[in-house]
Amino acid sequence: MKKNLFLIVLLALAAQGFAQTSTPKAAGAVITFEKKTHDFGDIVQGDKVEEVFKFANTGTEPLIITNVQVTCGCTTPKGWPRDPIAPGGKGEVTIAFNSAGKMGKQNKVVTIVSNAVNADGAQVSFTTNVLEKKVTPQ
Repeated sequence: MKKNLFLIVLLALAAQGFAQTSTPKAAGAVITFEKKTHDFGDIVQGDKVEEVFKFANTGTEPLIITNVQVTCGCTTPKGWPRDPIAPGGKGEVTIAFNSAGKMGKQNKVVTIVSNAVNADGAQVSFTTNVLEKKVTPQ
């Protein structure tokens, strides 16, 4: 009797382990970034740096990016896909930063405006520490 009960419990646990539950994709476009932050580390005042943020459309509808918004003139969106990105398709947004006139720790946020159902989470950011440019006497 104990042996049979043990086998029944073991089979029930095994059946649960093998049961697959698939998570349905969200209806609509979904933008999913490989990474959402980047640290340029220390740079010297006047340096220009840029980073490419790669993403995929993990939704069920084409993803359409209509704008990339920055918080100041020192940050520039250099490029993003203008054509719709099919479900499963990939793209990238290139962001440039000009440190002229900046000093110290910088934290910039960039908002990607699109038709994604998770559009409220469509932000990337970067940090850097701008060091004073040293002038060497000649």
